[in-house]
Amino acid sequence: MAQDFVRHRQPWKPDELAKLRTLAAKGMGLKAIAKALTRSEESVQDKAREDGLKIAKLR
Repeated sequence: MAQDFVRHRQPWKPDELAKLRTLAAKGMGLKAIAKALTRSEESVQDKAREDGLKIAKLR
């Protein structure tokens, strides 16, 4: 039986956004950026899409 769940996300802080932009500009992959920010890959991917950032190895 599959359980329904609600995804609770922490709001993005300004310093995290700056780090996301910097790491994406350096050409790091999704997995590496998610690990550096200690966030899920999905969260990083969603935020990158929102802000129009290009991540090097986006699956």
